Amino acid sequence: MKTIAGIQIPDSAMASQATELLREHGSELLYNHSLRVFLFAAHNGQQNKLQYDAELLYVSTMFHDLGLTPHYRSEDKRFEVDGANAARDFLRGYGVSPQALQLVWDTIALHTSPGIAEYKEPEVALLNYGAALDVIGKGYDQLPDSIREEIVRQFPRNDLKKKMIATFFDGFKHKPHTTYGSINADICACMMPDYQPKDYCELILHSPWAE
Repeated sequence: MKTIAGIQIPDSAMASQATELLREHGSELLYNHSLRVFLFAAHNGQQNKLQYDAELLYVSTMFHDLGLTPHYRSEDKRFEVDGANAARDFLRGYGVSPQALQLVWDTIALHTSPGIAEYKEPEVALLNYGAALDVIGKGYDQLPDSIREEIVRQFPRNDLKKKMIATFFDGFKHKPHTTYGSINADICACMMPDYQPKDYCELILHSPWAE
């Protein structure tokens, strides 16, 4: 195993194949982002002495944004669900238990769900933590500079702040309705001048109920 910032990167056949799928279907931006997310997540788990499955966390991280890519994205599902479904199909080929399949599915599907993910299993909470740290800097000051700098040196950010919004948007601009109720609706509002998100209050007031 390769060790970066004190964290071992899983190199089993399953982990290696997941990495290759990310390399094949993702971009350099998503590849570096995903490796940083895993390292941030694993470091947080190590710091807090959490018991988690490093291999399942790693595979989840490799797939967590693949739902944005042309190969994996659907026409009608949230990108997180596309990634979760792809990971579940992938893991079935390795005879993973139903419990582990569900854990990985939840880990990916909930990675953009603050206020929920952190109360789930360690793998779910850790992926949410790592993704939030890398994209919006949540918990940035709680990570030692030396750890952060080593991780970024190994997997550069490639102007993520300038490119990530467009990268997200490219993954679901053909299905903006799937962002309803999620943080991704903000990206549609940023990128689509005429975007009109659903209004939950309006849905309540105009429901088919008679009263």
